[in-house]
Amino acid sequence: MGAGHPEQPARIDAIERWLEAHGLLSELARYEAPRVTREQLERVHDPGLVTVLEEYAPESGLVAIDGDTSVGPGSWEAAQRSAGACVLASDLVLAGEVRRAFCNTRPPGHHAERGRSMGFCLFNNIAVGAAHALEAHGLERVAIIDFDVHFGNGTADIARRDPRMLLCSSYQHPLYPGMNPPNRPGEEINCPLPAGSGGEELREACEDHWLPALDAFQPQMLFLSAGFDAAAGDPLAGLQFTPADFTWLTAELCAWADRHCDGRVVSTLEGGYALQSLAVCAGLHITALNVG
Repeated sequence: MGAGHPEQPARIDAIERWLEAHGLLSELARYEAPRVTREQLERVHDPGLVTVLEEYAPESGLVAIDGDTSVGPGSWEAAQRSAGACVLASDLVLAGEVRRAFCNTRPPGHHAERGRSMGFCLFNNIAVGAAHALEAHGLERVAIIDFDVHFGNGTADIARRDPRMLLCSSYQHPLYPGMNPPNRPGEEINCPLPAGSGGEELREACEDHWLPALDAFQPQMLFLSAGFDAAAGDPLAGLQFTPADFTWLTAELCAWADRHCDGRVVSTLEGGYALQSLAVCAGLHITALNVG
C-alpha cells in the first residue's frame, strides 16, 4: 500500500513472530495459501471487478483505487492468495484434516463489496470461503461473525444476497465506513458500539445477540472476520478490547461450534494496526482456536 500505510506486510510477520516466540508455531499445521480461481471469486464478486483488479495492478509503483486503498505489482497475487487461503481453510476443515483454521493473510477483505474494492480490501476473503463451503461442499447454512472495529459493509452486501448466510457483527459507530444498518432477524445482527466500549459490551453483544441468533439459524460452520483493531490503543479506532476479551470471545464461539457444528471454524485476519497489540491479540486468538 506504500510507505507509512497501516495495512503493511509487517502485520503478518508480527503474528508469526509472536507464535514462534511462545513455542506455538511448531504445534500448528501450516499451509501455503493457493491462488483463488475465477469461479470461486465470481460466487461473490461481479466478473467485472475481478477483471479490473487483474488488469489494474501496475508493473511498478502504486495505483490508487480510493483514498485508502492502492495496488502495486504484487497486489494481484496477494489478493488471489488471501482469498484462496479461505478456500483452502474451508476444504481442510470440512475434510476433517484440521478442526479449525486461521488465515494469516493480507490484504484483508470485509470492506470489499460485490462490485467494489475499498477500505484496504480487494476481494472479500471470508465471503469467498463461506460461499465455497456452501457451493463446493453442499452446506445449507453458514454464519459469519465479524468483530473488526469497522462495519464489514462488503460482507453485508454479499450476505444479504444469500439467505444461506447469517452475518453477526460488532463495530465502533460512528466510524468508517459510516454505516449502521438495522438488524434483519435471521439474516444480519449488528451491534454498534460507541467509542470507549470494552469487554463488557463485547460480552453483551455475543451473549445477548449473536448466540441466540446462531441458535435460531443453526449454521453448519462458523467463519470469523477477526479484526484486532478494536483493541485498546489501535491508531484507527477507539474501542478498548483487551487480549483477554478476544480470548474469551474465541472460546465462546468455539464452544458453540463444538455443540452445534462439529467444531468447524475458519477465521481470517481483518484489521489490527498496532503491531505489538495485533501480535498478542491474534496470537491468543489462534491459541484459543487450537486449544478449543
